[in-house]
Amino acid sequence: MDKKATVVSSLFILFTFLTISFSKDLCNKDDKNTLLKIKKSLNNPYHLASWHPETDCCSWYCLECGDATVNHRVTALTIFSGQISGQIPPEVGDLPYLETLVFRKLSNLTGQIQPTIAKLKKLRYLRLSWTNLTGPIPDFISQLKNLEFLELSFNDLSGSIPSSLSTLPKIMALELSRNKLTGSIPESFGSFPGTVPDLRLSHNQLSGPIPKSLGNLDFNRIDLSRNKLEGDASMFFGANKTTWSIDLSRNMFQFDISKVELPKTLGVLDLNHNGITGNIPVQWTETPLQFFNVSYNKLCGHIPNGGKLQTFDSYSYVHNKCLCGAPLDSCNLLLNIARKRKLYQRRQIKVQD
Repeated sequence: MDKKATVVSSLFILFTFLTISFSKDLCNKDDKNTLLKIKKSLNNPYHLASWHPETDCCSWYCLECGDATVNHRVTALTIFSGQISGQIPPEVGDLPYLETLVFRKLSNLTGQIQPTIAKLKKLRYLRLSWTNLTGPIPDFISQLKNLEFLELSFNDLSGSIPSSLSTLPKIMALELSRNKLTGSIPESFGSFPGTVPDLRLSHNQLSGPIPKSLGNLDFNRIDLSRNKLEGDASMFFGANKTTWSIDLSRNMFQFDISKVELPKTLGVLDLNHNGITGNIPVQWTETPLQFFNVSYNKLCGHIPNGGKLQTFDSYSYVHNKCLCGAPLDSCNLLLNIARKRKLYQRRQIKVQD
């Protein structure tokens, strides 16, 4: 009897264990099959070793599943810093509940942005960065109406910026920096339907003037640095705006800052290496600047005393036409130097005569 009881007890424990094991397999079968196809398409990398068909995919590395309200469907696929080569698998479009899709710091990831991504109607967060993706920014991204964050930085993307990106109703950040994008900033970027997004377009080959329509927007952060943009960029400023960061450095902007008022919220202002003229207004002493650089322009006059302007070293002001005052040389000293130069030049002329 004891042996029979032991066998029955063992079978009961085994049955209970199997029941619990199966009950923990929350992964949707369709999602699991799709994920295994993605793994195969990426040549079964060690980075995805946990993706085993006999285990619950909700426990796999690089994945997240939703709760019972969405039947534990896969909601996030985040592949980051692995030894992975190939192209973005087209099967990513077959994860209909995906809200987050990330392929980041994968230097051997090549090809163009996968068109099947347009099928991911629930997608909120798309980050394809630090890869070797090529080709244009596809227009189909505008079909992702729930998209809140788009980052395509540190790639080899080329062509112009699709104007249709401005139709994304929920977008809060557009990060397109460090590519090979050309052309102008779309006029449509002055009319985003929802919240004004952070706009980062630095380190590209964008050219032409800034659309005047962008002056109607109150950006929190805007970075257009290291492009070939030109003309007047004063529309980004204004005492009534709530902007925190403006970086327009290393372009070809030319405008007079003498009457430009800074937002009283501004913490970062970088205008270096442009053709900006005028005097620094006294109103600029009223801003809580944490970073400031107006070097390599054509500014003149006395640097106003007060506020944060004297907390920055001379590097923030150097190589301007005739800018003076702390932290640069005093204006009287520069005036004396200028006078001596003129006197010397007159003497040289007389000698030559």
